[in-house]
Amino acid sequence: MPPFTPEDIDSVRASFPALSGDYVFFNTAAGSQVLGSVADRVRDYLITPNLVNDGYKAAADFINASPDEIVFGSSATQLLHNLSHALSFSPEDEILLCPLDHESNIAPWLALAARQNLKIRWWHPQLPPEDQPGCVNPKLDLTNPPISPKTRLICLTHTTNILGTIHDIKSLSAQIRLLNPQTLLCVDGVAHAPHRQIDVKDLGVDFYVFSWYKLFGPRISQLYAGPCARAQLQSMGHFFNPAESLDDKIGLAGGWCQELIYGIPAVVEYLTPRWEGVVDQEERLQSVLLGLLAGLDGKITIYGEWCGDAKVRVPTVSFRVRGWKSKDFVEDIERETNGRVKLSWGTYYSVRLAKEVLGLGDDGVVRVSLAHYNTVEEIRLFYTVLLKVLGFEGSGNGARKSDWKI
Repeated sequence: MPPFTPEDIDSVRASFPALSGDYVFFNTAAGSQVLGSVADRVRDYLITPNLVNDGYKAAADFINASPDEIVFGSSATQLLHNLSHALSFSPEDEILLCPLDHESNIAPWLALAARQNLKIRWWHPQLPPEDQPGCVNPKLDLTNPPISPKTRLICLTHTTNILGTIHDIKSLSAQIRLLNPQTLLCVDGVAHAPHRQIDVKDLGVDFYVFSWYKLFGPRISQLYAGPCARAQLQSMGHFFNPAESLDDKIGLAGGWCQELIYGIPAVVEYLTPRWEGVVDQEERLQSVLLGLLAGLDGKITIYGEWCGDAKVRVPTVSFRVRGWKSKDFVEDIERETNGRVKLSWGTYYSVRLAKEVLGLGDDGVVRVSLAHYNTVEEIRLFYTVLLKVLGFEGSGNGARKSDWKI
């Protein structure tokens, strides 16, 4: 499918029942809107006897894996904790962590290190000089990962849930194989999966986790483990049960919500022919939003890449307004729109990134997280309200308060 046309956007939005109302959803990173076809399949499974659940194969195919290489769970956090209890290393082995990550890909490994007397090393990003006024953009040097002969596990996010920055995981994986083939790579793809097609074999990762509820689907998460990595896992299951598949080893006989798994093929069917259009539409959206914010003459500080290039970021855009608490700004936007604009503020479980790297407090950032179903018109309407809240007169884009249907 070629890039989206305006007509395509109408068709896309019609696929999501929640978009038929007056709300503007700028909080996709916390959980996307759900496809109507997903809800239909979940309902069908609950009321139709003897359905064959094709969700396992669809979920595996979606990331170019096999069904025995995946396991489902209630959240990425839960799955990574399970994984950490199935891995065993030798005392003084090293785990490399990064403060850019969501805590779900940090806390389990700190606990593992404490249990097994391992060493934790931190991969700290650099804070280069501003390449654009009003932009703070921490970056990792992926060409020179700090791997030692004792490094056994590297944990890193594919895309940060505050900065929106994409890490070149394929390149990093290749570097790891050259420097220390014994090192495993565990990637948190939760903030990446709604925006890019995932091929775990092409990426060369050992573990990869993401959540379907942020990917237009049901409230369930998925972990992948490659064959070599899976062979290193101890089974957490009963001794008399099989211990071959990833689900056998760390699924804990959960039988995770079969009706939710049955809903997954609807996501796969929807996204597979649309990825090119998704990326093109999101690049257009983030370019418009970042351009408008950058034009506010020092009033806004953007965290992450300032440009809208889809090669380097996804449309998760975080910023602070000079002289404002993030909480107060978001509440004023909500008040001005009678709660119809859904954005958020905070540190988003990436407290180390917010505090240690960016130097922020609990108030964190304002986050506008978009999906391909958002529109340029929604962004311009948001910008109009933003100008009013900040006390600027006139927006120049023709939007009116009546556009919010208050």
